[in-house]
Amino acid sequence: MSAIQKIKGFADLFPEDAASFTHMEAQARAVFGRYGFGELRTPVLERTELFAKGIGEDTDVVGKEMYTFTDRGDRSLTLRPEATAGVLRAAIEAGSIEPGRATRLYTFGPMFRYERPQKGRMRQFHQINAELLGSPEPQADVEVILMLEDFLSSLGIGELSFELNSLGCRECRPNYRAALTAYFEALDHEKLCEDCKRRMHTNPLRVLDCKVPACKALVADAPAIGDHLCGGCRAHFDEVLSLVDKAGLKYTLNPRLVRGLDYYQRTTFEVTSGAIGSQTAVAGGGRYDGLVQLLGGPDAPGVGFACGMERLAMLMEKPEAPRPDFFLAVTDARAVDAAILLAHKLRRRGLAGECDYNAGSMKSRLRHAGRIKARKCYIIGAEEFDAGQVTVKDMEEGEQIKLDMAAFD
Repeated sequence: MSAIQKIKGFADLFPEDAASFTHMEAQARAVFGRYGFGELRTPVLERTELFAKGIGEDTDVVGKEMYTFTDRGDRSLTLRPEATAGVLRAAIEAGSIEPGRATRLYTFGPMFRYERPQKGRMRQFHQINAELLGSPEPQADVEVILMLEDFLSSLGIGELSFELNSLGCRECRPNYRAALTAYFEALDHEKLCEDCKRRMHTNPLRVLDCKVPACKALVADAPAIGDHLCGGCRAHFDEVLSLVDKAGLKYTLNPRLVRGLDYYQRTTFEVTSGAIGSQTAVAGGGRYDGLVQLLGGPDAPGVGFACGMERLAMLMEKPEAPRPDFFLAVTDARAVDAAILLAHKLRRRGLAGECDYNAGSMKSRLRHAGRIKARKCYIIGAEEFDAGQVTVKDMEEGEQIKLDMAAFD
């Protein structure tokens, strides 16, 4: 009978790979905690309408990439393709969002999108998200951006580029959409990809985000959103840039940065790296005023970001595996139970290590202790068992002593 294999686009993370994710999560908790953010854990399964309303039905995510099914209660459910909508749903349901009062939440975990698997992009992938809700001020945007920079720096990742843009708001974006649509109407439509032929009517900003070379060339001279910002959006973005400059963060302005989800407006940002091939984006986010209200909550603003953990892991140095404090070697079959009990006592003292379940030669046991880089090897052979003792060998210095088993009680 053939063995069952994992699903394409889904990965197993063994200890050496999982260690990178654990390290990222620990750094996120430390850095985000210093900014007053608290951890939220949301379900991986939500009602489909949450993402259709929150992300936008004309996006590729909703239209092509979601894992959606009807359950036995005839409800349409979807494995979460991103985290923000679920975080807002949870905060709205709990009544924890109030306009004018900052609510700071972060979360991490698996997301699901049906895409062609490639380096740094899987169908089950993992994200770290942070959301600051209730504050419309540009200072909130900057604090979120600086927190992201601090987090990435804590991972030891260098040579990252921050790109910033403003997407306008509900007041000024319609004029920009009209200007974009007029520009696209004058193009040779046959040179656009099939998606962009549809997007130019349903969501023209998404054409600017297309990665198809022919489309990128055609939109190179498209109108820039910066030329169509209303006074409020211009003042907001100027304040963001001024404060980011004062903080010393290096960045570039990218008038073509629109991000892939409909809910962004005003400040948007992305962090890229040239070290992982064509999949350069490792983090991104922005402001999404209006999304909370769209999902049934109060008219409260929000700003946040998401980091792709798989891509960050590709840029990080792998964390060094922790060294075991001990290996408990058994060379006499009578001593196996005694060794198990001694290992238990050592672990209750806060030490970490392994223990033999059967007896073997001294040479093979010391070789294993060296292979796992144990600091000490505790040895129970026939002589030690009869005397009620254990030999403790320092694996670095080579020195060894005998101790009574009773000393560990």
